Amino acid sequence: MSIVVTGATGHLGRLVVEGLLEKVPADQITAVVRDTAKAADLADRGVRLHVADYNRPETLPGAFAAGDKVLLISGSEIGQRVPQHQAVIDAAKEAGVALLAYTSILGGPAADFSLADEHKVTEQAITDSGLPYVLLRNGWYNENYTENLSTVLEHGAVVGAAGEGRVSSAARADYAAAAVAVLTGEGHEGKAYELSGDTAWGFAEYAEVVARQSGKEIVYGAVSPAEYQSILTGAGVPEPFAVILSDVEAAIERGRLDATPGDLSRLIGRPTTPIADSVAATLKG
Repeated sequence: MSIVVTGATGHLGRLVVEGLLEKVPADQITAVVRDTAKAADLADRGVRLHVADYNRPETLPGAFAAGDKVLLISGSEIGQRVPQHQAVIDAAKEAGVALLAYTSILGGPAADFSLADEHKVTEQAITDSGLPYVLLRNGWYNENYTENLSTVLEHGAVVGAAGEGRVSSAARADYAAAAVAVLTGEGHEGKAYELSGDTAWGFAEYAEVVARQSGKEIVYGAVSPAEYQSILTGAGVPEPFAVILSDVEAAIERGRLDATPGDLSRLIGRPTTPIADSVAATLKG
């Protein structure tokens, strides 16, 4: 039996593998990667590697074996993810895996914004497959915001189109820890976990946090969705993705990403990481 992590060299995947290495022997972990060079350090530590690509279904057989627990980390290519995920589901079913965990999106079927569409189709495909499954409906990462801190500091503003909407984000490491808990634990089959931070915050509050910690004057620049989209395209974001991000801002304003059910902190056995802590870590470099 192996615990298999797809997308293992991505930001989330690496954190999951690191967490697994603290819980189980390295030879019980299989990292599915596109490029072995990016996973050489994992191989050196005893993690098994399998080279496969979501876009090449013929590479997936052999990645999974009967009895394996598999974490399907959602692909990053928006618009391509349904067939990519279906290829993994098909290979997992053919192998007879013991559990398929999937990193979905907060709200699942109730999420009414376009970024959720492929996740909803994937969730349905997983339930239709007959495989034992668990859905990890990840909310927003603190890093969605802190990775753009240099721009905020440069312009002295947090710019967004979410109005007074709030976000219950948590650190990427928190979501990784939840995946580790599910993959190494029992009793999760058939569950759908709504994963989010313990507390929600608004963008004016976020601007205040950055200002306090950086010593710079930072304001929240609230703009319309159309203005936000224009700002993004002006900064080089491809228009289709700018449309999706603008739609997310509108969803935040509608309260779609502020849920705090506590599933994440219960799974990881500790409080989630506050946005202020992630800001501090980013500012320290």
